[in-house]
Amino acid sequence: MPDPNGFLRYERQLPKRRPVPVRIRDWREVYPPAGEELIRDQATRCMDCGIPFCHEGCPLGNRIPDWNDLVRTGAWQAAAESLHATNNFPEFTGRLCPAPCEAACVLGISDDPVTIKQVEVEIANHAFQLGYVRPQPAPAASGRSVAVVGSGPAGLAAAQQLARAGHAVTVYERDDRIGGLLRYGIPDFKIEKSVVDARLAQMEAEGVVFQTGVRVGVDVTADDLRERYDAVLLAAGALAGRDTPGTPGRELNGVHLAMDHLVPANRIVAGLQDTTPIDAAGKHVVIIGGGDTGADCLGVAHRQGAANVIQLDQYPLPPEARAGDQQPWPTWPVILRNYPAHEEGGDRVFGVAVQEFIGDADGNVTAVRIADVVVERVDGVRRVTVSPGTERDLRADLVLLAIGFDGTEQQPLLEQFGITRNRRGVLDADANWQTSADGVFVAGDMHRGASLIVWAIAEGRSAAAAIHDYLGSAGDLPAPVRANTQPLAV
Repeated sequence: MPDPNGFLRYERQLPKRRPVPVRIRDWREVYPPAGEELIRDQATRCMDCGIPFCHEGCPLGNRIPDWNDLVRTGAWQAAAESLHATNNFPEFTGRLCPAPCEAACVLGISDDPVTIKQVEVEIANHAFQLGYVRPQPAPAASGRSVAVVGSGPAGLAAAQQLARAGHAVTVYERDDRIGGLLRYGIPDFKIEKSVVDARLAQMEAEGVVFQTGVRVGVDVTADDLRERYDAVLLAAGALAGRDTPGTPGRELNGVHLAMDHLVPANRIVAGLQDTTPIDAAGKHVVIIGGGDTGADCLGVAHRQGAANVIQLDQYPLPPEARAGDQQPWPTWPVILRNYPAHEEGGDRVFGVAVQEFIGDADGNVTAVRIADVVVERVDGVRRVTVSPGTERDLRADLVLLAIGFDGTEQQPLLEQFGITRNRRGVLDADANWQTSADGVFVAGDMHRGASLIVWAIAEGRSAAAAIHDYLGSAGDLPAPVRANTQPLAV
């Protein structure tokens, strides 16, 4: 069992990030590999808490105390097997997940929680380095076939589960490479693409077929999919960027959606193009939005050589720790979250909203007019009130809108299947993950809306189990699926 005194002997500690002056000169990951002694010490902090609330905090139901104790004793292969039993891609989640499991850690009631996320990524790193990650092809073909539309975490998780069950799986991706947002939406300083490629190589060896550069609904129609496959999974994400069309000056040159900035920057790093139409080099950059995407834009702007960067957040400055009765353990706390990009430079301004984009005679943005605001919820509806007399201008040569997503994009394939988006801009599903079209399933952000990578993987696994059952296949999929991961009620 876990060491019940480990948390008394070791304090929470993370590996040191690469020095700022060094890392902003390249696109490599911010965190270097952690030493084995450090990780074993941190895993030892996981105590014998009786009821591991971290299980409930994790949408995948990861067996966190189990693999923490295996790491403590140096049983890395067994730890990798335990971790992969519930998570197809721990090397992704260990780098990208905000770790709701740590917010639910029992130790966090009175001390710093266990570094669950760091232990997870090091288990995954060891698994690849020591050869524990091997192809697991199905022993026999089922004779049934499935098309997966979209190659983000949800689609990939479902594809791997179904292929290991013996089904012939083809993944369609409209981009020129597989990975969805993992490939072009998330910068390499958070996850280097060699990490993604290593997992894709395993999946190809397991029989998954990848088709890139295919616009499903145009190059391949719904009728084509029905003719070729026994079931279809829609997992194309929620990429319709939220905009501010009503804000004066939105049409000015230099005001862009965040993804229009991130994607070409990632393609340059991948060696697929030499220049980007949206370059922060030498510019005064204003990023609107305080979340993950805004932080990604911040890190990219630093590496592109921005003269100055300011990140705006409509909400007030949150506390650095749980705010007493308002955010009780083990709920997810609204606290100040500092990303590595924030220590690289730039300023953050809280409690403000953009009133207008200001431009010159040539139609180029030159400033952003902001004002202090108060954000309240009245009868469940968010209300933003501007404080009179607080307006001021911020210099801006480049403005990036990182204010979230409005659901999945409207596309011909949905019309061809007769599926409509709901009021949240995503697709409804029944209890078996099936849409209103027979044999057509949905998972991930396309169903849930923009969410966490762990939710995408969890939904992909659960949808795969439903498709497996729909195809009339007997028995469970090769890896367990969390029983209480159900479609969202709409």
